[in-house]
Amino acid sequence: MTQKSPLPVRNGVNATRLRVPLTGPWPTVHDYVLETFGHIDHGGITRRFDDGDVVDVHGTPLSTSTPLGDLEFLWYYRSVSQEVPLPVTEELIYEDEHLVVVDKPHFLPTTPAGRYVQESLLVRLRNTLELPDLVPIHRLDRGTAGVVLFSKQPETRGAYQLLFENRVVEKSYECVSATPAGMSPETMAARFPLTVRNKIEKTKGVVVSQLASYDPEHSGKRPHDRTARQGKRRTEAIPGANSSSQIELLSTGRSPSGHDVGHFRLNPHTGKTHQLRIHMALLGLGILNDRFYPELLDDAPDEFDKPLQLLAKTLAFTDPLTGVRRSFISSRTLQESPQ
Repeated sequence: MTQKSPLPVRNGVNATRLRVPLTGPWPTVHDYVLETFGHIDHGGITRRFDDGDVVDVHGTPLSTSTPLGDLEFLWYYRSVSQEVPLPVTEELIYEDEHLVVVDKPHFLPTTPAGRYVQESLLVRLRNTLELPDLVPIHRLDRGTAGVVLFSKQPETRGAYQLLFENRVVEKSYECVSATPAGMSPETMAARFPLTVRNKIEKTKGVVVSQLASYDPEHSGKRPHDRTARQGKRRTEAIPGANSSSQIELLSTGRSPSGHDVGHFRLNPHTGKTHQLRIHMALLGLGILNDRFYPELLDDAPDEFDKPLQLLAKTLAFTDPLTGVRRSFISSRTLQESPQ
């Protein structure tokens, strides 16, 4: 059971829980935190202890002299020193008493991550809409733009989360990829539509996802057909492929930057991390401006004039509370689409 935070949402940010070892070479909890995370914000860590912003499960502030072993969990607010504003803007698509639907721009993370806390879609919305209980029902990668669904009410949140868990939400994406050298538009068109299925695994702490092998006996099975019983979470691993995407070619031509490109519609049947980016790369059609696939590039400053050419274009479902059909469309377009 998840522990309830002893701290309220502050400036749009939830308090974060950290497990602390009960034994070890550190005389105090502060020493452990400083050695483990000091490379991120050395001075800021001590300042948070001094300011009473690090607390135990009861909300009691810890001091820099609190002995290791006095507690198993602590709570604190994440922050980033000198966080730089991102020059991108989200657009509100829809809002009612239960939902907020937003058109996310490229480069803006859905939730706080790494060097982005206030500059995340969730925190921006909590602050501007004054909705401290707002929570995303699903997420998009920082580089991906498009439709994101948020829940306003904790009491009704589970009904919308089950839509995604039971794979009854219809999602479509669009992307732009460079045409392989020497491939004619006719040859490209003859390849599609098609479906890509494989097994994707994500290791915590590793930036990219990896492909995994599976036994031939499990080949040919559609992972999106093997869902959990209605209203139940699937806990056992799925044998064989665990990801599936249908890919359709919309058009080919020359992009504004001078590339020969294809414009594609992507319908993911599953929701593995980086699934669409991996599937396009496997086809030899890596998405334009993708710094992860097919090759992981060195970290570099954002090039805001070269966003990842991937867009979550539509999101549709039957509202579990009202039975009304909901359909939301991003107004954004991909700048490298063929002219």
